[in-house]
Amino acid sequence: MRPDLPWLTIVWNDPVNLMSYVTYVFQTVFGYPRQRAEKLMMDVHHKGRAVVASGTREEMERDVQILHSYGLWATVQQDK
Repeated sequence: MRPDLPWLTIVWNDPVNLMSYVTYVFQTVFGYPRQRAEKLMMDVHHKGRAVVASGTREEMERDVQILHSYGLWATVQQDK
């Protein structure tokens, strides 16, 4: 692992949450405009996952905890 590479927050598709709810969470947690939040939600829906944020490991772990509190399936990984 290279410490200079950013870490990523990835949201995975799940059979539980409505697309409108996922869009709402992205807008609420990250402050994304509706259009960006909807694009990310569609990536999750069609591709099975989307990178929703990047930064330090600590920031991404915090984001994942927040997303988990909203009931989304999210993980952290280092960019390649």
